[in-house]
Amino acid sequence: MSRETIKYLIDMIPEKDIDTIYKVLIRFIPEDEPLPDEIESIAEAKADKSATISHNAINWD
Repeated sequence: MSRETIKYLIDMIPEKDIDTIYKVLIRFIPEDEPLPDEIESIAEAKADKSATISHNAINWD
């Protein structure tokens, strides 16, 4: 199947279903590899065991 065939099929999708098709197609696009500083930040966040505050303990007013 060619890209042109896929484009043609997408053009046939009803407008109300475009969002659903977008959500499916976007999963096939590879994500960017994280940069070294991003990997370091993720690891640092995972290792952080500091105390947290309960959602109910916050005065939201």
